[in-house]
Amino acid sequence: MTTLHIDHVSRWFGNVVAVNDVTMSVAPGVTGLLGPNGAGKSTLINMMGGFLDPSTGSVTLDGQKIWGNESVYRQIGVVPEREAMYDFLTGREFVVANAELQGLGDKEAQAALATVEMEYAQDRKISTYSKGMRQRVKMASALVHQPSVLLLDEPFNGMDPRQRMQLMDLLRRMGAEGRTVLFSSHILEEVEQLASHIEVIVAGRHAASGDFRKIRRLMTDRPHRYLVRSSDDRALAAALIADPSTAGIEVDQVDGGLRVQAVDFGRFTELLPRVAKDRGIRLLTVSPSDESLESVFSYLVAA
Repeated sequence: MTTLHIDHVSRWFGNVVAVNDVTMSVAPGVTGLLGPNGAGKSTLINMMGGFLDPSTGSVTLDGQKIWGNESVYRQIGVVPEREAMYDFLTGREFVVANAELQGLGDKEAQAALATVEMEYAQDRKISTYSKGMRQRVKMASALVHQPSVLLLDEPFNGMDPRQRMQLMDLLRRMGAEGRTVLFSSHILEEVEQLASHIEVIVAGRHAASGDFRKIRRLMTDRPHRYLVRSSDDRALAAALIADPSTAGIEVDQVDGGLRVQAVDFGRFTELLPRVAKDRGIRLLTVSPSDESLESVFSYLVAA
């Protein structure tokens, strides 16, 4: 198993602290790296990829320090956010150049271009490419040496819906193969669909780690919101509102059901089935309405 370890890492530029004492691990599978603009995501990815040396702490791959370690670089592929490329080259020439840096050649470059479905434009100058095409040729150059670790900084930028679906399928396959894939994105819906694990960076600090639904359930200081439908919503509401575990209940006049705010998550999860059983009320739907990644991310950023 190829695992990245970030151990008490900080990175500063002059008086600006971009990453502040971050510790986390990135294991095989697909991990989403989330945070607001300026949170330190790109700086963290650059340290994982060996482009930046941590000011303090260490970044290792299976126990080997990454910075300045050529043997480790051969296991890592990086897709940077920046668009600056060698526009005078064709797509094929660009990928071949990156293949040659790894001691490879045209055969591997052609395979990487096929993986990202860019054969049709491989002989065009990069200067003629759309943003989405540039992203895909960068992806090909990162994959040309078949890395066990792939780091992507905002890879979906500029891609149309078909290109995004193709890239998402590719990343899923790589994660299923046992590769370690980490990508940053501000498109939360795509992260929710793709990542089995998330790491959240806020103001340079590590804010949360794990499955976003589990993270939400650990937020005991935030009211939990539920949509509850039953055979007798009004009777159920009257019974629940009397308990201190609930802070508010609304009857949804449009879609039916109750919108419940629970301030004591553990107590409420025990209370609801007990109250329903005692009063002969049948529960039809009990659904958390704030366990989406967007809600969890909003809570973390606002904390």
